[in-house]
Amino acid sequence: MKTITYQKSIDVRGAYDVAVVGSGPAGLCAAVAAAEEGARVVLIERFGILGGNLTVGHVSPILGAVSGGTMAARVIDMLKEKHPDTPAVLTRNGKEEHLDHEEAKSLFPAWVKKSGVAIMLCTSVVDVIKEGNTVTGLILETPTGLGAIEAKVVIDASGDGRAAYMAGAEYCIGRDSDGKIQPCTLEFLVDNVDESVGIAAWGGSDPVKLPDGQEYRALCKQKNAEGELPKNVSIVRLHRTGNPGERSVNATQLNGIDPLDPLALGDAEVELRGQIDACLKFLHTYVPGFEHCRFKSSGATLGVRETRRIMGDATVGDADVEQGLHYDDAVVHNAWFLIDIHNPAGGGQAEGFAQPAQPYDIRYGCLLPRGIENLLTAGRCISGTHRAHASYRVMTVCMAMGEAAGVAAALAVKSGKTPREVGAEEVRRVLEARGVEL
Repeated sequence: MKTITYQKSIDVRGAYDVAVVGSGPAGLCAAVAAAEEGARVVLIERFGILGGNLTVGHVSPILGAVSGGTMAARVIDMLKEKHPDTPAVLTRNGKEEHLDHEEAKSLFPAWVKKSGVAIMLCTSVVDVIKEGNTVTGLILETPTGLGAIEAKVVIDASGDGRAAYMAGAEYCIGRDSDGKIQPCTLEFLVDNVDESVGIAAWGGSDPVKLPDGQEYRALCKQKNAEGELPKNVSIVRLHRTGNPGERSVNATQLNGIDPLDPLALGDAEVELRGQIDACLKFLHTYVPGFEHCRFKSSGATLGVRETRRIMGDATVGDADVEQGLHYDDAVVHNAWFLIDIHNPAGGGQAEGFAQPAQPYDIRYGCLLPRGIENLLTAGRCISGTHRAHASYRVMTVCMAMGEAAGVAAALAVKSGKTPREVGAEEVRRVLEARGVEL
């Protein structure tokens, strides 16, 4: 590959105790938790709005579970405050927590700002500043060009592990057998659904039936085989929202692309937006109650399930999720979601259906990249196996990770130690003082 050498003096735009990269579910909670524990925090977001998959990703409902008292419960309560009469939905996926994406776009910036966190929007991390193996700051691409910030601790909540990768951290991608990752999806909303007959369907193992007695999942498979649904779209998931007559549609699917390749992302955007039309035609033609449903809105960015997993001092392993293992150094307790591996090589699930999981712990070391100091990870890029990742990647669990990372970062700044030197015991002490059940 051809290379160039580029040298430029870059202004330092500020100095912070904690810099959080990414404002998705993990990043939001990391930033606010660190600020609540007394740190001077900046939250860096590449898009023009906070929230990640909670807003620009259009992901709904919020799934997963953790122990009581975490910041995840606070966020969910905030999103539900104006919708007290929304009925609870409980499926094999667990409790579905609904949200209004547009409402969230206003709630999150106000909440973050009130906590004292500085917000940088339309700003991406270009590189990491290091002294030896210690992270000391970030190089940023901003609307006014390159800039730098100094930070005593960096929390990588970017999903892709972008800052950790640039810091030279070890990482894995995909399943061990062939490196293939779960497919990308573009989620969208429809409204004008006739609630008197319109179904909801949470996945390929949902036995919900249409009014004529036919199983909906069988209809989806049939129309996929007949070419009326896009390749590998063998189930059109229809989740209820907080608004009557509305469904969040999780259906479009593209396998075999590299979400870290910008050219591949461009191709995926064209393909997946084209698939929306095919899914709408399927709903209009074959699903009672959806004959007159209208396309309402869609994600502003692709839904990426899986990229880098940053290897840490500890790892969430297959046995943790399968057997529900618990640890004395856990900073997230009773994390739970199904082992939900969307098939990296085709439609449906990699293992037939999403497999059972038991409530498990996430150890502090899973947030500490091996061999790198003053850096923490939170969200789907923490240290874990491909199979375990398919459980802990959901938003409620990511929020709890973010809170733990934010607390750890603030403690490191207060004590003058690295997050690794702070240790799990001290992080657990503060989390429990905040009301988190561990």
